[in-house]
Amino acid sequence: MTARDLDAPEILVAQARALPPLSERQTADLLAEVREHGKGPALDQLVEHQLATILDLAAARRGKGVEVGDLAQEAAIASVVAVVEYATRGGLAPGLDAFVSKLMASHMDDMIELAALDRASAEAFIRDAQTYELAEVRMRHELGREATAIELAAQLGWPDERVAIVAGMLNEARSRYDSEIVEYLDDIDED
Repeated sequence: MTARDLDAPEILVAQARALPPLSERQTADLLAEVREHGKGPALDQLVEHQLATILDLAAARRGKGVEVGDLAQEAAIASVVAVVEYATRGGLAPGLDAFVSKLMASHMDDMIELAALDRASAEAFIRDAQTYELAEVRMRHELGREATAIELAAQLGWPDERVAIVAGMLNEARSRYDSEIVEYLDDIDED
């Protein structure tokens, strides 16, 4: 399974539906081969037979903040790890699908949770940045000069460290934005 396959879900669905199911004996033989040789055709075949489950698990998590293709890629990686781990532990053929499904679902849920935390963190920073900028402008007008970090901390009710972090990130963003504008204007001048 390639990244290109994951970007074309109709190909994956067709591929998953075209695979004949493995018998318990075939699964046991493939697990034994994975146990003995690790990566190779047996592992590839066992993982490939998880494709329908990968797609179902990813589709069931649609709209949870992570693209279905990204979830499917995470599940594909998790399926390789799960099959190897299951084979290494001496797992029996009848329990493979449940074990792999559980591990893939767990990895996708972790990915969704991390994405939600990242979004919440970004939203919190945006709120902090807006609050900081408003306080900075207000204090500049009130004081007739730039406010110090201690004055801003007192105004905002934030610890000094938080003021320093937000100020540093804003200053870096402003600097980067300003330099991009200068580069753009230089390009226009050259034309």
